[in-house]
Amino acid sequence: MQSIFDKTDKGRDEIATRRYNLPPRMRTLLLLFDGKQSAEDVLSKINGLGLSQQHIKELVEGGFIAGKTTQAVAQPQPKVPAPVQPASQDTEAHLQALYAFYSDTIRSAIGLRGYALQLKVERARSVEDFRAMRPDYLAAVRKAQGDAHAEELDRQLLRILGTP
Repeated sequence: MQSIFDKTDKGRDEIATRRYNLPPRMRTLLLLFDGKQSAEDVLSKINGLGLSQQHIKELVEGGFIAGKTTQAVAQPQPKVPAPVQPASQDTEAHLQALYAFYSDTIRSAIGLRGYALQLKVERARSVEDFRAMRPDYLAAVRKAQGDAHAEELDRQLLRILGTP
């Protein structure tokens, strides 16, 4: 049995307006639920962020996602676990995770001073675009929050980018 979740109206409202002020990592998780992938598949795509089934449970309890249980046979899955996505592969979920990470952390760590960076995020269309903005992003975080915070966000970003 696999659990498939999709955003509720409240979840879509949070993505559109940030009304409920979900933390950046939870917002990233919420963004990836599309009603087509199992919870396990979603978690495997963002395993570098340290999110777990408990975080999914929090989104369900908060009314941001709702699920249905389906037979695993309904959607055949390969028996071999998928390899870590190479950074050059521009899948929609990978780009969404990068977009959400940059947007959420620019807002929380840099604030209004990150407006120019946010515009770059809006224009980014590939992993390479996101990778190219990394030095400017880290410099802005370092200036606003200090070296330790910048290093932590850089570790998270490198995991999402698929860079060791």
